Order: sequence, then C-alpha cells, then structure tokens
Amino acid sequence: MKRLIMMGVAALMATTAVMAQSDGYYDKKHEVGITFGAGSNSQIIDAFEEFGGAIVGVKMDNEKFTGPFSVEYFYHPKSWLGVGGILAYGQMKQDVFLNGKHNGKDGETKNTYLTLMPAVKFDWLRKSHFGMYSKIGFGATYRTEKIEYNSSSYKDWDDSEIHVNWQLTLLGIEGGGQAFRVFGELGTGEQGILLLGARYKF
Repeated sequence: MKRLIMMGVAALMATTAVMAQSDGYYDKKHEVGITFGAGSNSQIIDAFEEFGGAIVGVKMDNEKFTGPFSVEYFYHPKSWLGVGGILAYGQMKQDVFLNGKHNGKDGETKNTYLTLMPAVKFDWLRKSHFGMYSKIGFGATYRTEKIEYNSSSYKDWDDSEIHVNWQLTLLGIEGGGQAFRVFGELGTGEQGILLLGARYKF
C-alpha cells in the first residue's frame, strides 16, 4: 500500500512538472515571428566587395544598410520541434567615387536581397515564461544590384543573381507569456549574427 501511494505521488509530481514547463505555450502548433538583425551574410559580402572595388580604384562610401528584416513561420508537430520557413529582406545603398572623394560622388549603388529558407527549430529548454532554442535554415537569396551615375559619360549598370544562403542560430532566448514572447538570437547567416524579434503562438 505504501509503495502504491509513493507511485501515485511520483506520478502527480511528474504531471505537475510537465504542466509547469509548458503552461500551454508549447502545446500550441503554430508560431509566427518577426525579426531585425545585424551582421547578415549580405552585409559581410558587401564589405568584401567594397574592399575589392578600392583595389581597382573605385571607392564606395556612406553605406546605408536597411535590415535585415525577416518573417518566419513554424509548425510544431512536437513541443520541441518546429518545421517551417524564413523570408528575409535587406537593402544597401552606397555612394560611388571613381576619381576620389574630392571631386564629389559619381553615382550611387543600390543592392537588394530577398531570401527564402526552409528551416527547423529545436526548443530544447521549455518553461512557462522562458525558453531556449536553436535554429537552422538553408535556402537561396535573390540579389539585385544597380549603379546609377550622375554623368552621361558613364552607363548605368544593373544585374541580378541567385545564390545559396543560410541561417544558423546557435542560441536563442525567449521570454513572455503563453501566446506572445520577445526573443534574441546569436548565430550567423542572412538574418544576422545578432537579432531581436517577437513571436506569437496559436
């Protein structure tokens, strides 16, 4: 009888622990999030291109990078597993100087980046108001590049390409309620090395 009571108490404690961990948040199947990051793959590529341009005598300066912004969706077949995708957008503008800055800028370059990545999310710490996770996405970026010159002596130029891209979040930390949470992530990829965001589960 004593053993039976002990087993019943243990089962009750286990059930209470599970309820305390999920509290309804990790029972929800759908998750939508928005993010803003810094240090995306596209930003890093632009920095290398700027260095390469300087070698051949084309100077680019006054960089203005917008984003990366992203929207992500995950479906959770399990409380710890999310399967979905990420759509990211970024834009970069720079002034172009062909003969040195003392002569004034000769034009402007504008690059845009649109990235689509199927992704998987692993919620490996699940508490009622706090969680930790990792995430990986792999897909492609559609990049367009335009250069518009101030003088008719130079012909405007534009190009586009598609290349492989990814996002690897080593550590994500989230906090909030049963439906709405804010989060921060540390990783590498098109969403950024560091990113902040908010998500809603239903």
